[in-house]
Amino acid sequence: MTLSTADQRKLESFWQHCVTHQYFNIGYPESADFDYSQLHRFLQFSINNCGDWNEYSNYLLNSFDFEKDVMTYFSELFNIALEDSWGYVTNGGTEGNMFGCYLARELFPDGTLYYSKDTHYSVAKIVKLLRIKCRAVESLPNGEIDYNDLMAKIAADQERHPIIFANIGTTLRGAIDNIAIIQQRLQQAGIARHDYYLHADAALSGMILPFVEHPQPFSFADGIDSICVSGHKMIGSPIPCGIVVAKRKDVARISVEVDYILAHDKTISGSRNGHTPLMMWAALRSQSLADWRHRIRRSLDAAQYSVDRFQAAGIDAWRNKNSITVVFPCPSEQIVKKYCLATSGNTAHLITTPHHHDNRMIDALIDEVIAETQLTAWQSGKTSKRAAG
Repeated sequence: MTLSTADQRKLESFWQHCVTHQYFNIGYPESADFDYSQLHRFLQFSINNCGDWNEYSNYLLNSFDFEKDVMTYFSELFNIALEDSWGYVTNGGTEGNMFGCYLARELFPDGTLYYSKDTHYSVAKIVKLLRIKCRAVESLPNGEIDYNDLMAKIAADQERHPIIFANIGTTLRGAIDNIAIIQQRLQQAGIARHDYYLHADAALSGMILPFVEHPQPFSFADGIDSICVSGHKMIGSPIPCGIVVAKRKDVARISVEVDYILAHDKTISGSRNGHTPLMMWAALRSQSLADWRHRIRRSLDAAQYSVDRFQAAGIDAWRNKNSITVVFPCPSEQIVKKYCLATSGNTAHLITTPHHHDNRMIDALIDEVIAETQLTAWQSGKTSKRAAG
């Protein structure tokens, strides 16, 4: 590959931009403390994981052996036997959510999908693409699904085969829908376990809850039918990716035989990136369960540190249980842009992913928010005194 001098300068400029902003993302759940240098040599190969990692494929440049290790890891993490499960490394959380909803639609073609208003925006695309009937459900103040409204809408629809889209960590508030309560309420409504489907979107918290002492329900042992987690969030990856796990008996409904690769395809995307399974494999193999617990504990401690600092200054900040998402009043546009904060209405959040362990960016952001809040209060008080005078 030969590039002109101008093109080389453009690449160099982008390189410097990336180096400068590598750890910018305090407002987004992207872990940046990864090192995949041992895998750089594989970039010279076109590695394509088309088909089922558990079957022979006529396309030899695949990373199926590594993908199988990854799926073994996640089947154990999410409490389901490997022989009873099937999943794959996806292009990201949206594909994982679509896969779960696709399985649910094939199981219950006329079922209605219920999701809270705090659910990730991908669900709106998914229901259109899959043409699933859907109903948005109200959320509680902390971002959890409103269980009363959920059951009221199911009853009003006279829905006998509801498809429940449960959030295991919402995007903006890190809220976790209580799977146990949902199942209890469905049972009380006379809907048997085999008559509904429960998908768990655990994009961020899927790599948090397995490593805390008192997790909320989130696994197959707790009654879910499928779950997805992002690879570029808590794990960290230079390429967006994810993992989805489902029950093998449900996946069998969508299997398609592909004669020219001598394999079956059960995925959404068909041809898949063979490099991301290598990355997930390297990340998981290089850290023990104890390492992960330490990594998660450090992030949770940083989140609580942030809440404490805000509250000590009189700023109404909070976080949900086992969440690294800290919610606080939306600051000025200047601060939002400077720290690349995600905002919604009058709230913003910061997310304490592992590379923020030294608190430098956290402190810098909080210092500016506190200073701005104090200045606004002083100016407001000064204006009030003038008006009174």
